[in-house]
Amino acid sequence: MSRVSAADTGRNDVMPTRRQEKVARVVKEVVSDAIANHLSDPRIAGLVTVTRVEMTPDLRSGDVYLSVLAPSDAARNKTFAAIDHAAKRIQSLLGSALESKFCPVLHFHRDEHFHKTLETMRLIEEVSNERRSRTVESEEPDAPDV
Repeated sequence: MSRVSAADTGRNDVMPTRRQEKVARVVKEVVSDAIANHLSDPRIAGLVTVTRVEMTPDLRSGDVYLSVLAPSDAARNKTFAAIDHAAKRIQSLLGSALESKFCPVLHFHRDEHFHKTLETMRLIEEVSNERRSRTVESEEPDAPDV
């Protein structure tokens, strides 16, 4: 039984193998632990979450998506820069944790999905409050003219 490649189907989204998923899970755990416990960079502010990890089929490279919840865009940018600067340290910790011939090269990316979701929820709440206030205003009885 042969595997169908993305080129054969014209699709870019080939399902990862079990091995890719397993390595991605280990990478996610190690990167999360490294950021939380092993990096002492004062530029890291706020809450950093590893949202997902995607490994290449040969397991030599991985894309790590980070969501940074910080008070401002400047703090978010500094935090991401600090993590990107510490990539070699994180990769060495990963090499110690993986039982593999090769340690994958990690590429860090910002995952803006979480921030877009928060913004969408904020807009929905704003519209909901506006509708409530209109409903309350329309239900108030008119004051009698004296």
